[in-house]
Amino acid sequence: MIYATTSSLQGREIDAYLGIAFGDAVSGVNLVKDFLAGIRDLVGGRSETYERELGNARDAAMLSLTAQAQALGADAIIGIHLGYQVLGSNNGMLMVCASGTAVRLKPLAGAVASSQPTLAGE
Repeated sequence: MIYATTSSLQGREIDAYLGIAFGDAVSGVNLVKDFLAGIRDLVGGRSETYERELGNARDAAMLSLTAQAQALGADAIIGIHLGYQVLGSNNGMLMVCASGTAVRLKPLAGAVASSQPTLAGE
């Protein structure tokens, strides 16, 4: 899968626009983590707890986006947008929404179609 935040891919032609794909993830941070993050906020510095939760939620949203695009037959997602929102009482949950346009690319000139998957670097 090829990912891009732009509306096109340099050096590649789009064969078909397959539709908008979405991926969402909601992550909660527990009471102990909230307490420790609050201490970190009081003394300054970065909250590794929230940064880790944010990264996990972003990864989950992108995995969901990828799965939906693959189900549409896409080999690329363009125009990717990530949105973030805090939810719940005391803002104890984080929601990450990923969206983009699933597309099928035209084969590269001179490329031979193969029915066998290959590993990167082969």
